[in-house]
Amino acid sequence: MAQGRIVLPAEDTADVLAGSSVLGGLSAAERRALCALLETQRFPAGQLVVAQGADDRSMHFCLAGRASVTRSGVEVQQLGPGDHFGELALVSGTPRAASVRAATELELATLTHEHYLTLHESNPIVGRKLLEGITRSVASRLTDVTDGMRTLLREHALPRRTVLRVTIDGQLHRVHPGTAVGTLLPEHVAGKVVVAGLVNRTPVSLASPIASSCTLLPLTTDHWEGQRVYRTSLGLLLLEAAHRLLPHAKVHLGSSLGFAQRVHVAALDDLDHFARELEPEMRRLVQDDAQLAEELWNVEEASELFRQRGETDVVELLATWRQPAVPLVSYGEVYVLDLQALVSQARRLRDFGIERDDGSLLLLYGAEATSRPAPRTSLVPAPDAPDAHAHSVGEAREVTRQTRAMTLDQERFLRALAVTSVGAFNRTCVDGKVTELVRVHEGFHEKAIGQIADTIAAHRDTLRIVCVAGPSSSGKTTFIRRLRVQLQVNGIVPLGLSLDDYYLDRERTPRDEHGEYDFEALEALDLPLLARHLETLLVGSALRAARYDFTTGKSLPKGGAELQLGSDHILMLEGIHGLNPAIVQGVPPERVFRIFICPLSQLPFDALSRGHASDVRLLRRIVRDRHQRATQAAQNILRWPSVRQGERRHIFPFQHHADAVFDSSLAYEPAVLKVYAERYLLEVPHDSPAYTTAYRLLRLLDRFVTIYPDQVPPTSLLREFIGGSGFEY
Repeated sequence: MAQGRIVLPAEDTADVLAGSSVLGGLSAAERRALCALLETQRFPAGQLVVAQGADDRSMHFCLAGRASVTRSGVEVQQLGPGDHFGELALVSGTPRAASVRAATELELATLTHEHYLTLHESNPIVGRKLLEGITRSVASRLTDVTDGMRTLLREHALPRRTVLRVTIDGQLHRVHPGTAVGTLLPEHVAGKVVVAGLVNRTPVSLASPIASSCTLLPLTTDHWEGQRVYRTSLGLLLLEAAHRLLPHAKVHLGSSLGFAQRVHVAALDDLDHFARELEPEMRRLVQDDAQLAEELWNVEEASELFRQRGETDVVELLATWRQPAVPLVSYGEVYVLDLQALVSQARRLRDFGIERDDGSLLLLYGAEATSRPAPRTSLVPAPDAPDAHAHSVGEAREVTRQTRAMTLDQERFLRALAVTSVGAFNRTCVDGKVTELVRVHEGFHEKAIGQIADTIAAHRDTLRIVCVAGPSSSGKTTFIRRLRVQLQVNGIVPLGLSLDDYYLDRERTPRDEHGEYDFEALEALDLPLLARHLETLLVGSALRAARYDFTTGKSLPKGGAELQLGSDHILMLEGIHGLNPAIVQGVPPERVFRIFICPLSQLPFDALSRGHASDVRLLRRIVRDRHQRATQAAQNILRWPSVRQGERRHIFPFQHHADAVFDSSLAYEPAVLKVYAERYLLEVPHDSPAYTTAYRLLRLLDRFVTIYPDQVPPTSLLREFIGGSGFEY
């Protein structure tokens, strides 16, 4: 039966509503006067009455039947005869906080905003009593909510002081508990948008309430953690916009490319049309200043939400959730896991774009996200992007194709193992399949290395030099050891030559913009000496390689090992500049084979968030340096931006020269690194600038089931970082 209007006598309606909590203060005659202004409607079962987020201003009274109240797809209440909804929309015009649908055939009496105003003019006494009834009803609900929250919190988390001391830039401020962080901070600092606050160095959204005395700092897009907040917030904004356009579409964010992020849309016939509509819908959310909702759900409720939406990866992740509550965030109806602070006001998200790219989309980050002033089509990749010189959307598409090609085999392999998300990985661990997962993944690595060795062997008649390069903590050292073994299986004898031994004397080393020695600059190497040595080796003559004394800062042109390339030999050249053609300038291209190594593939947590290759490399570095060099985690975190800058300059711009790519990621490694990294990250002082990153990494590691290192074989690339390797370094 279709929705229709029906007419009931005011007396009959007044009798049904006699028990209404809102109308309890009205006499029978006053109820009849009010009911004369009501419009009665009938809805069939399943009919949507009001939609969450709608801005109509009518209040409804239930006369017969039952209605279901849902928020973000989850039922929160059932309504029956005498109940009401929509009173806040009637009085204040606030958007609908929930959707209401007829659970059975439903009859409603509706008071429109126009009739509400008429009531106040024609019968102000009844109008006043109605408003008092609405106020009592809202107050009663607020009391119930407050009592419920007090029970949940057991009062120990409630503020103990009425005035808190907050220090901002050395200035002391006195504020009341519950004051929003954003009200105490400027919207911009030095031209950069403030995306979050740092409460005692812990990143929180600007809507977060101050609960205790603290120090407070702004987090802007000028900081790499601020850029991460901005980019992740853009991703959530995209998911909300996509849901508003196509509520049943399956959309999730793919790998980050630094300057952009891939967006996957499942089984959509007209992707071009969707792509054209998506960016304008995102900008409408920005214009409307959509607010970030931060909510705590119990595990069962959150699991049911994601189960209803078909997001089984999140359901599996929540099966190993150790806390009693799950923090969720949303810009409207799409909820995701709250894994880091996000931008609380959508109006701060202005720099972005959407582009079509083969069978998916690209979410392009703008100047705010990259912390550089740039036009829309000027893209600045992060360190793990394959090409750091993409200057147009066309080049951006080429970069994404390269990345997809590099990760395709790994992703297919993981799908075959049914390990496609962190939740699925945790389930595999809980099911007792850790040994199998480790063994098969290590076998996948060995096969990939063997295939690279076979390719080199197939061209042994012409190839004489193999160059290996990759960013910090990619596992180059172990990769080279394993590649050497595979080459020897093919009857090839590898000879090693490190570019680090060709540094100039320290006083001749160029300096960076800060006046520090720039050992990562190409000009820091003695290229003429290297060229002469390569020329000598390629003609089959013997020589003593160079050696660099790092203690004295002196170059020893003939201080290294004696080398000579025979017919079965191949020279393995390793160093940060291994992919740069200038290193082997003058050597015929067919005599050089270049290999790029980097941990590229990372598992997703949900539709929005996934692991980052740069985070994995940082964790590897933290664990290795703490073991081998007694370097504290805080030192590595603070040094990391400089390390990444060097990679952007000297490695990633030349990645496209690689003849082979080795994805050194291991799906299980965060679970192993967690054993060591958790303690090392906890050593970071709370007042250290490194604590912001340490806190985020700890939260991410906490989502993984722990795997103890005795499961890791001695030949694993991971052993380079956790110790116990079967190779000598």
